Amino acid sequence: MSERTNGERWSPPVRRRHVTAPWAAQPPTWREARPALISDALKRASARPSGNWFVVGASRNVRAGERPYGRTVGGVEVVLWRTQDGGLHAGPGICPHLGAPLRDSRVVCGTLVCHWHGLALDGSRSAGWQPFPVHDDGVLVWVRMDEVGGEEPTERPVVPRRPTTGSGIDAVFTAVGRCEPQDVVANRLDPWHGSWFHPYSFVDLSVVREPRGDDEDAFVVDVSFRVAGRLVVPVRAEFTAPEPRTVVMRITDGEGATSVVETHATPLTGLNHEHPRTAVVEATVATSDRPGFALARTAAPVLRPLMRRTAGRLWRDDLAYAERRWTLRSTGRFPG
Repeated sequence: MSERTNGERWSPPVRRRHVTAPWAAQPPTWREARPALISDALKRASARPSGNWFVVGASRNVRAGERPYGRTVGGVEVVLWRTQDGGLHAGPGICPHLGAPLRDSRVVCGTLVCHWHGLALDGSRSAGWQPFPVHDDGVLVWVRMDEVGGEEPTERPVVPRRPTTGSGIDAVFTAVGRCEPQDVVANRLDPWHGSWFHPYSFVDLSVVREPRGDDEDAFVVDVSFRVAGRLVVPVRAEFTAPEPRTVVMRITDGEGATSVVETHATPLTGLNHEHPRTAVVEATVATSDRPGFALARTAAPVLRPLMRRTAGRLWRDDLAYAERRWTLRSTGRFPG
């Protein structure tokens, strides 16, 4: 076998499973996936402060140029744009003059110019328009909306710990479902469904530690990511909820250790809306200590669409899960 530069023996990232059992032959997980356990984890997550910060999208989607970026958060239209030097601004997406949608306006020399009557906004208070605090963490853009959040505001959002800047490949996937943020978070706080609901991606899943409601409030999972056929990549991962609308899956051991998948749930509609809609903004930051990963980083523009496609396949199913949960909750039929 080859030797790593640090003295450790080289091991292939992909393993071959000796036996491939039929889907229905895997051990059932419904006894372990106790509704009360998931509900308690969700309640603890919901009680953590967010500082009124909401993820609106990928940092790279808000570009310096002629067009701003629009998003609705909690029923409030939001517009974001960059100045020529990359500075980021955000605020209400309705023009204070006669209500034009500012997301359809233009950015001229770093100034947002309304396309109805030419009202110019440089990001400061002007003509009844007041900016929102905004934060770019290098992967995602966050906006602080105090009236929507209703909490004590904080200067910065709770940004999860990630691999060292520049050491990984990041990709951001966005989808929208008819549910509330808590339904998305509850989905992620149920790791037991992985190999049953997503057998095309996960096998050999077992929860080795449940959250304890203290400083170790995490689900720890051993799971293998399916590559093809019997080829898998086994890892240990932990799921944590650092704030009410975020769940982080972090690989703690195995290939890609310290890589993270952040799932952020941003409400598009207001509180208690009859037909709620939530945006799932999922950021994957993948890294590896293998020498060849440097080549992968150079291929990031090619790999990002593949990473988004993988996330999209999972969320096609998981949004159905979250939407089903909301339907049952809203009709008083939720089993738990």
